[in-house]
Amino acid sequence: MTLDGILDRTAPAGWPGSLPEFLVFRELLRLGKRPDIDFTYQSAFQGGRLQKGGMVVDFLFVDPPDLAINVQGDYYHAGPAPLRNDRMARAQLAGQGVTLIFIDETDILRDARRFVRAALRYQDLSRLGR
Repeated sequence: MTLDGILDRTAPAGWPGSLPEFLVFRELLRLGKRPDIDFTYQSAFQGGRLQKGGMVVDFLFVDPPDLAINVQGDYYHAGPAPLRNDRMARAQLAGQGVTLIFIDETDILRDARRFVRAALRYQDLSRLGR
């Protein structure tokens, strides 16, 4: 699928997140992962954004128990401050024994299955993982 074929699409009505997050969610389902059993979408880790030091993780896994995936949207994760925050989130989760894998929005739109499979193998192919 080309980028041109997907850019005009939107996430389904009622979906609480972005199109790239939905595409990751859909691939996880296709790969046999079950929401609220194998992973939690938009997990409030250590109190979420309301607690100092807390954060929201896009996909926090129960199986495997030491994996988290965050979608790196082109708008909200561009520039020095968001990149610094993303690196801090990765370090904070690593301190809790959790590996945070990032998937860039452009990669999801190009080939969600490939990049979700890589993330489930703890391979970070994002610009932050290089």
